[in-house]
Amino acid sequence: MAITVFKDSSFSLSILLDQIDRGDIALPDIQRPFVWKPAKVRDLFDSMYRGFPVGNLLFWETGAQQGARQIGPQSHQATPRLMIVDGQQRLTSL
Repeated sequence: MAITVFKDSSFSLSILLDQIDRGDIALPDIQRPFVWKPAKVRDLFDSMYRGFPVGNLLFWETGAQQGARQIGPQSHQATPRLMIVDGQQRLTSL
C-alpha cells in the first residue's frame, strides 16, 4: 500500500491570516527575498474581490526551528509548523 506524502486542504482567507498572525506559517531559508510591486498587490486584491482564482498555495509541514523568517506583524510569534513553498508573494501581500 502506498504511503500518502501530501494532502489537499482548503483554507479560508481568515484562517490563513490568523495562522500568519500566530506565526504558524513562515518562510524557509530557500525562499528568495522577492516582494511584489504595489500594482501587483492591487491586482491580487482585485482578482479576489471579483472572485477570480488566485492560484494554489504549497506548504511544507515541518518541525521548523525557531528563528524561521516570519511573515506576520508580531515579533512574539510561535514556532511555525508550515513553511511556504509556493505562494510567498500572495501570502506576504495579504
